[in-house]
Amino acid sequence: MRQGGSILHAGLIVALFGGGLSGCGAVAAGLFSAGAETASATGVSYTMDNIAYKTFVLPVEPLLKETFVTLETMGFPVAGSESHVSGVHIVAHGPNTAHPMDIEIDLETLSPKTTRMRVVVKRGVIQKDAATATEIISVTTQRLRYPPKDLATAGL
Repeated sequence: MRQGGSILHAGLIVALFGGGLSGCGAVAAGLFSAGAETASATGVSYTMDNIAYKTFVLPVEPLLKETFVTLETMGFPVAGSESHVSGVHIVAHGPNTAHPMDIEIDLETLSPKTTRMRVVVKRGVIQKDAATATEIISVTTQRLRYPPKDLATAGL
């Protein structure tokens, strides 16, 4: 009997822990898919280290103009920009000195009619802020999709 009880206890432990892990796995999968849905809804892709990307069917010049307006709208002063063979590199900073933020945006010309935007928002040496990077891309996208008068009523 003692041996049968041990098997029963072992079975209960496996069922409890196995079921618990399955539940956690299901929760983790649900959280991951929710994040993936948000990313796909905005058309933003991410690297493993929180760099945000979006490709626009648009030449670099109009995207550059709207990126500058977006940074101004969001209150991020542009520290500089430089053109190079493959596009434009923009540097901006967050005005909050208690929590410094460095923003780097690369607009890479993929073809005369297609540009990829890459946004990295750094907080300190290691931490990257994917939410702010995503919002920069999102606001830029909104500015390109809707006329400026519509954006003014939306507060953008």
